[in-house]
Amino acid sequence: MWRVLLVEDQAIVRQGLKVILEQDKNITVAHEANNGAEAIAVLEKYAIDFVMMDVRMPIMNGLEATTIIKKRWPAIKILILTTFNDDEYAVEALKQGANGFLLKTADSTKLIEAVYSCMHGGLTLHDEVAAKVMPKLLQHTSKPSVTVALSPRELLITKLVGEGKTNKEIANQLFLSVGTVKNHITQILQKTALRDRTQLAIYAVKHDITD
Repeated sequence: MWRVLLVEDQAIVRQGLKVILEQDKNITVAHEANNGAEAIAVLEKYAIDFVMMDVRMPIMNGLEATTIIKKRWPAIKILILTTFNDDEYAVEALKQGANGFLLKTADSTKLIEAVYSCMHGGLTLHDEVAAKVMPKLLQHTSKPSVTVALSPRELLITKLVGEGKTNKEIANQLFLSVGTVKNHITQILQKTALRDRTQLAIYAVKHDITD
């Protein structure tokens, strides 16, 4: 069962998210926090698999918390909850290693799907916000060619990661085992000197990687 930490300064919103998430048998909301500072304090004491976090919060916002969490606990998955006015924060959160972002207006099915996607290695981007965020990620970027020597298979896997595909989806599409896909991604991260698959996804978009 995945242990979730909800980080949101509005108690009524936290309660609603908890009710939705715990409808799924694989998810339990283990802890809650009002802001990023409280979230870090929780992570110092308890084992957490997944953090669902608001962007705008007092004391420490979601961007600041994401930066610290990914530096100290890189294996923890982070999904940023955002509004249309928070897209600048969302871009920065992705750059710091967040595993995706979702609008607060998302329905319950999409919310649970986002948890599964992140936990299985996917990059969750709410369609409506992605349309605003991706241009910002590409801003001041002239689609440079890839300078790192990646094999054709590695380039294809990088492309699929950039599309938000999970390891399982990539494995099914390329008729490989999940373990083989993981090994390829590890090698790609080493070659590109990137920290994780979120940075790899952004790398794929910036470099316009295609088949």
